[in-house]
Amino acid sequence: MTAGQGPAGPEAGVHDEQRRAWVNRAVATIRADANRSADTHLLRLPLPEEWGVDVYLKDESTHPTGSLKHRLARSLFLHALVNGWIGPTTTVVEASSGSTAISEAYFAQLVGLPFVAVMSRTTSVEKISLIEGYGGRCHLVDDPAGVYEVSQRLARECGGHYMDQFTYAERATDWRGNNNIAESVLDQLRLERHPVPTWIVVGAGTGGTASTFGRYVRYQGLPTRLCVVDPEHSAFHPAWSSGDLGLTTDRGSRIEGIGRQRVEPSFLPGVVDHMITVPDAASVATMRHVDRLLARRPGPSTGTNLWGALQLVDRMRRAGETGSVVTLLCDDGHRYADTYYSDAWLAEHDLDPAPHVEEVARLFGA
Repeated sequence: MTAGQGPAGPEAGVHDEQRRAWVNRAVATIRADANRSADTHLLRLPLPEEWGVDVYLKDESTHPTGSLKHRLARSLFLHALVNGWIGPTTTVVEASSGSTAISEAYFAQLVGLPFVAVMSRTTSVEKISLIEGYGGRCHLVDDPAGVYEVSQRLARECGGHYMDQFTYAERATDWRGNNNIAESVLDQLRLERHPVPTWIVVGAGTGGTASTFGRYVRYQGLPTRLCVVDPEHSAFHPAWSSGDLGLTTDRGSRIEGIGRQRVEPSFLPGVVDHMITVPDAASVATMRHVDRLLARRPGPSTGTNLWGALQLVDRMRRAGETGSVVTLLCDDGHRYADTYYSDAWLAEHDLDPAPHVEEVARLFGA
């Protein structure tokens, strides 16, 4: 069963009332799980006070599954449940670079469903172990661009449901509020000296988070601008700049979790005010600097976010502007111990953060 279809295969024999009762229990279970979870912290970076610009990190690594994708996975499961796309015996299949699959495996286990993650063979061992720890199965592919087709095929073959985060990320989340990430950030800033941020900076994997922030600030009538940062070899920035949303690239992103070879359906270019392409090695240098600065180990996409955020801070300072900039600490960097925090792995993948270390220190006011 693919997204949007009714029950098929093993689901067809389940009595409607029994199925409805199961869906009601599953929704209640997921909502209760969310109710037990406190909101994530908004951390302030220790930058020079005289700059007049404050930078905040929304620490999404403190979710039960350790990443920003916990919010998305919860929304996707609720969306699929209330739409009648998954039932008590449905196998859930997802195409993922890792973090979404970890979170979806968690929710699948929570409601008692089998889960299959289709991922690139280069996905970190730590992420694979976390998925399997939640009872999920990993189906690894050599070509990252092939995860969509393989996921659809596997879902058809087992009579399951392809969750398709890349299509449904922007529509599964209530962008008007209901404690989404944008509403949470703005509420947490209320007592700060610059409570309405000048910029919000996010990366794009599905495009769903950017869409949520971009829609929310417009819905609230705020002057806040949205900047999307994009790693090398990703299609989002060149497509946004050129207006050609059919543009593709011939290489996958080296920064796990963000950057795609195509523009995903959940990416809404009309809500984006500015984009920055971030060198992959600069993402790594920034990530490692934050690890030393905050005694928190972020992942590489956080490095991408902060490099872009600090470029905007630098621009504001040169223009004599004050204000606040918000970005995301996307996930727990300990799952990258053998990759982005390994000098040997970086050398193998031609990623040398050294040329960017001095610039990163300057951007942080060191």
